[in-house]
Amino acid sequence: MTDAPALERMRTDYSSRPLDVDDLAPTWHEQLTAWLEQAREAGLTEPNAMVLATSDPDGLPSSRTVLCKGLDAGGIVFYTNYTSAKSHDLNRTRVASVTFPWYDLARQVQLSGRVERCSDAQSDAYWALRPRGSQLGAWASAQSTIVAGRTVLDQALAGVTRRFDGVEEIPRPPHWGGWRILPWQVEFWQGRADRMHDRLRFEAGRDDAWSVRRLAP
Repeated sequence: MTDAPALERMRTDYSSRPLDVDDLAPTWHEQLTAWLEQAREAGLTEPNAMVLATSDPDGLPSSRTVLCKGLDAGGIVFYTNYTSAKSHDLNRTRVASVTFPWYDLARQVQLSGRVERCSDAQSDAYWALRPRGSQLGAWASAQSTIVAGRTVLDQALAGVTRRFDGVEEIPRPPHWGGWRILPWQVEFWQGRADRMHDRLRFEAGRDDAWSVRRLAP
């Protein structure tokens, strides 16, 4: 039996520049856009990847990584199968939380809010941008269902590939589309020395007015 890694001794100290209220953009979405662009410029793998957390009506939590594919003043957008486990949770609770984990930059952004489905027009527009292989995969996979083995998935993809052979524009499946998270709070976290990190949180108030608060690390 091998020894487990010395987890209690794993430690990284941060020496990032300070983050104060005056450093923030006027709005949460402008600040998130700026940090996303900086993550992209830094060459991070999947800079738009975010960990999506949901729960079922009984409070049982689950999380997984998805890709942010839309960002504006109204919220952030990702796309998925509407019959997936995550969509079942979202349909029932109508709330979600995501975290952008940019470890190499000693940064993260946490966003929480209510959710709504994207319009068919918006989902169609993004669907048209997807690679053909990704489109075929969306038709082939009954996401989150139990399968007997990899062969089942390969056969399903092969069947869908034959089905759409010669079809120039593959239609969007009725069970696939976008979710929008409309945040009520967005926290920007910057790692600092001695675990005295900077945490600044945009919070939505009445009449869509936003304020910024500093949190203890």
